[in-house]
Amino acid sequence: MNRTESKTKLKKTRTGIFDVINTAILSIIAILCVCPFLYIFFIATSDGTYLTKGQVTFFPKGFQLESFIYVLTNPRFDIFTGMKNSVIYTALGTVVAVVMTYITAYALTRPRLKQRYFIMTLFVVTWVFEAGIIPQYIVYSNLGFIDNIWVMIIPGAINTQFLIITKAFLEGLPLELEEAAFVDGATDIKAMNSIFVPISKPIIATIALFNAVSIWNQYLVPQMFLKTASKKTIQQVLKSVIIGAQESPFSNTIVNGVTLNQENLKAAAIVVAMLPIVCVYPFVQKYFKKGILIGSVKG
Repeated sequence: MNRTESKTKLKKTRTGIFDVINTAILSIIAILCVCPFLYIFFIATSDGTYLTKGQVTFFPKGFQLESFIYVLTNPRFDIFTGMKNSVIYTALGTVVAVVMTYITAYALTRPRLKQRYFIMTLFVVTWVFEAGIIPQYIVYSNLGFIDNIWVMIIPGAINTQFLIITKAFLEGLPLELEEAAFVDGATDIKAMNSIFVPISKPIIATIALFNAVSIWNQYLVPQMFLKTASKKTIQQVLKSVIIGAQESPFSNTIVNGVTLNQENLKAAAIVVAMLPIVCVYPFVQKYFKKGILIGSVKG
């Protein structure tokens, strides 16, 4: 009995040591990941006078929020136009991508679709052997996507990676669910909507979040195809703010007794560009964690 208790105690001790080490390592990684974002925020909220003198090493000095107000209200930056466009592109693109990806994955997991393996092979081949930027430009041009906002939505409607993950999830669900729905007189669409969609919330949230982040951070596609200033995304505006500040430096500006310089304003623009997509995550966090586990196990 004593020997058994000793083994149990030793096992608990080892487990406790592992938990402590694991927690310490993960905490260090988390801090290293968060620090760059905190540093940018602290630069944005520091008084420009201290920045000019090089007195801000990490934590802000002369805390202020005028830099954000200045960036958002100054017509030179046109942040609101970029934010509005990116919100529209991201919301619409995410909805279209999730719907198209889920419907396609659902169809490709139905045994009665005889060509499903061939169709999936085509998706994988076009994903692996991507033609490149120049052929992409020629094709998009012929399709009328030049200076067309749909270039941000339609081409990325079905991402093969997310299609594979969604397909793997649906293949793990028993076919008896669908058969029972058909017995009750349900159609394919009704069976999908009433049975499979409700239990697919984790994977839907996962692909929705990844699509939203991808569209929001997209720079190359809008830079290549969206020519009109009123259609530019937040990433294009952010590039103009950062690169423009280097080519044509901002002169120090005093707003409500606070000195703002180009370091303030660039950092504030970066924070503003990141904030919307960061705010979305807490609302899908519960489903996102489940979806990641599903993808790692079944994918």
